[in-house]
Amino acid sequence: FPEGYCDEVQVMATVLSVDADHNPDTLAMIGGSTALMISSVPFHNPVGSVRVGQIDGQFVLNPTFGELATSELELILAATKENVVMIEAGASEVSEETFLKAIEFGHQAIQSILKLQEELLKKCGKTKEEVSARVISKEVSKKVHDIVGSHFLEIFNLPTKSERETAHEELYEKVLAAFDITDPNFKEGDVKFVFSSIEEKEVRKLIVEKGKRPDGRGFQEIRPISCEVGILPRTHGSSLFTRGETQSLSIATLGSGSDEQRIDALEGEQFKRFMLHYNFPPFSVGEIAPNRGPGRREIGHGALAERALRSMIPSQEEFPYTIRLVSEILESNGSSSMASVCAGTLALMDAGVPIQAPVSGIAMGLVTEGKSWKVLTDIAGIEDHLGDMDFKVAGTQKGITAVQMDIKISGITNEILKKALEDARVARLSILDTMLKTIPASRKDLSTYAPRIVTLKINPDKIGGLIGPGGKVIKRIIAETGAKVDIEDDGRVHVSSSDPKAAEAAIAQIKAITEEAELGKIYQATVRKIMPFGAFCEILPGMDGLLHVSEIKDGFVKKVEEHLSVGDVISVKVIQIDDNGKISLSRKKALEEGQKVAQDGSN
Repeated sequence: FPEGYCDEVQVMATVLSVDADHNPDTLAMIGGSTALMISSVPFHNPVGSVRVGQIDGQFVLNPTFGELATSELELILAATKENVVMIEAGASEVSEETFLKAIEFGHQAIQSILKLQEELLKKCGKTKEEVSARVISKEVSKKVHDIVGSHFLEIFNLPTKSERETAHEELYEKVLAAFDITDPNFKEGDVKFVFSSIEEKEVRKLIVEKGKRPDGRGFQEIRPISCEVGILPRTHGSSLFTRGETQSLSIATLGSGSDEQRIDALEGEQFKRFMLHYNFPPFSVGEIAPNRGPGRREIGHGALAERALRSMIPSQEEFPYTIRLVSEILESNGSSSMASVCAGTLALMDAGVPIQAPVSGIAMGLVTEGKSWKVLTDIAGIEDHLGDMDFKVAGTQKGITAVQMDIKISGITNEILKKALEDARVARLSILDTMLKTIPASRKDLSTYAPRIVTLKINPDKIGGLIGPGGKVIKRIIAETGAKVDIEDDGRVHVSSSDPKAAEAAIAQIKAITEEAELGKIYQATVRKIMPFGAFCEILPGMDGLLHVSEIKDGFVKKVEEHLSVGDVISVKVIQIDDNGKISLSRKKALEEGQKVAQDGSN
């Protein structure tokens, strides 16, 4: 949109149908751009959007949900004909070189989308509105300039954010005091506009022309970092990550399968076993605000941090826990989402989660003046507010796991992207080195307060019996033992409890219900029924085997009743399980084996 265009514009994208194969988000961006192009709104530069995946080393344009499940990369790209304007991505440790190639691949595909928008504009585009430049009197402009002078440079040199904010407010009050605010023709908006314009110009001039940053750092310099772990004694894992005046307290909690988050989304029902939630209380920036639910910003920051860590979370088979991270931002002056990534990694390691590799993150900035530009590492709030780019990159030592980029100019070139990615890589590795000095690897043992999960494998045919009619059996086990029991369709049963005795009691009951006869194993069986040809004996709950008359003892047995009675408990050995599951038992072989064991013990 052109500078000075102040009309409110609302674009609404509504999904009317979905095929469950493709995500409609890129279509929403294309539709929004197209609607603006053919409208009278002064929007002259069409924007296209695509999703790029990478499967078996090959880039895939607009992959389906199924293809994304095996993709090493998910890149959502928006761009104009010349430049990239927005990036959002999750990846499994892809290199900077691969990431740049994916952007080029997507940008090339976007060209045909832009061409279609331009063709539609020719057919049905409305006449664009004229935008008048904002006119501010020379008197107002001169008076503000005269009072401000070089004071902004003095403010930039103050050591802390709070001192700079106080000085900034005092300078504005001084400017405002020079005007008669009771004058009917007085417009404070004009004063604010000039004041802010001077500040923006001074910041950009300081960076691009003088080669300095507002807080005096070098362009690639990261603010001081400190890391702590295990600071909350009762939680399963915790950490405190501080970078400059940004601080994240991260708490990790481990739960069972029943704690998974169920999501009813456009693409169907989903279950999440790894969640990251981000809280940004107003006190973190010295403000007062109503304590309502999370806004778009909080949800977006949490989603970015979650995406950065997700590909490093161990599989459910390797670590059958549901994992929840909460990032509490205690103070903020630049990139609290990347601080959440670093703190989240530390908390996961403190909790004993065997992550594939630790992840760190950094926010990059950009200031452009004409053809000159400077990329900034670890941007502070003022550089984000008055700069041209907010480019967040997270990853491991091996490669990128997440990227998010928003810009305030018409686009950025590949040259700038390449420089920003390389500087981010250097910064990420430096931060990671500091993090690993605090905790070099995930703890081998879980917190004593974390539940222990034991996984059993049962015959899937036994699941119905374990659950029971209306869930009666499984509910009884849970109520009697106090342990949680989660059953998978493939026969995996997860038993979790902070109390080892509760878990053992639940496991014993589950095994009693689902255990299957084992060839060659000796059981203490109960005689249930006597027949002329032998006896049926229960070796496991609900599981009988036949003890043939010839297997009761050595020698001839005339009558079974002379040796066994219903209700007797005897030792039997499983000697055969046929294809139909029928079990043959032997008492004499069980006795022989018992005698042999006793004899070996005496020897």
